[in-house]
Amino acid sequence: MKKILSFFSLAVALANFSAQTNVYAYGFDTAFPIGWTTTNQSSPATTSLWTKANYTTPLSNPLFGSGNTTTVPSGQSGGNNSFALVNYTSTSGTGTISNWLITSAIDVQDGDIVSFYSRKGTDGTIDYPDRLELRYSTAATSVNPSTGSADLGTFTNLGVTVNPSLAGGFVYPKTWTKYSFTVSGVGTTPKSVKFAFRYFVTNGGPSGSNSDLIGIDTFSIDRATLAVADSQSKDKTKVYPNPAKNFISVKTAHKYSSVKIYNIAGQLISEVPFDSEKSIDVSKLKNGTYILEASNGSSKESFKFIKE
Repeated sequence: MKKILSFFSLAVALANFSAQTNVYAYGFDTAFPIGWTTTNQSSPATTSLWTKANYTTPLSNPLFGSGNTTTVPSGQSGGNNSFALVNYTSTSGTGTISNWLITSAIDVQDGDIVSFYSRKGTDGTIDYPDRLELRYSTAATSVNPSTGSADLGTFTNLGVTVNPSLAGGFVYPKTWTKYSFTVSGVGTTPKSVKFAFRYFVTNGGPSGSNSDLIGIDTFSIDRATLAVADSQSKDKTKVYPNPAKNFISVKTAHKYSSVKIYNIAGQLISEVPFDSEKSIDVSKLKNGTYILEASNGSSKESFKFIKE
């Protein structure tokens, strides 16, 4: 029972902290927004590009969970054809697929959560492994890839990869599955950033051992905002610097006994005795958003900080 109550207390603290504001959302219900671009940099490249789904019945084969040839496939949300897709025809014969869907500029900052859903399109039992990257460019003027499958342009920041090792056995899932990452390296002031979905498969194409058909849906960027309780508590306790690179300090009039650091999912990362004269080493933390909890057993305060 004690463990359950402790988890509940943390959940309440996180709930007070983690109110979110949506920064950007696109559900692929309509044509790609103005400013979104596509480019196929596969080796060799074909004319095949990312497209919005536009299936009609009868289908040539059951796909995207339709289960039959008389049902139009649906996205993760939004109904029939509300998703984008790309497939193995991005290259001819056997080649390296590098097919890009690039967003318009979106103002984001460190700590923003980028998420989307993806799945394989096949309803069959044979898996030709697929891979998808979501990259982003922080350059003042972004440059799209243009010189072949190895070119990343200015999209050198890798947010998340679906099936990075091109493993078989449907590691790339056959059901709509959510993927997300936390933006870092941008700064605490919103900055224009472009994101890029890269369908990246080696030994792909009609004659290759890899590559089939994938879809994406429900692209969203959300920003954590401080709740009223946190704003009030910060009048009494200061946590700085924020963002932090190597060390973070806690200055308070309270006599706390320990400091705990949790990741954004609520998992305990570290715990150290509280000492207002010493800084806490956060240099080994991965870049992202964390929650610092100072407590003495009977009272506690929770604060958000960003490691960059």
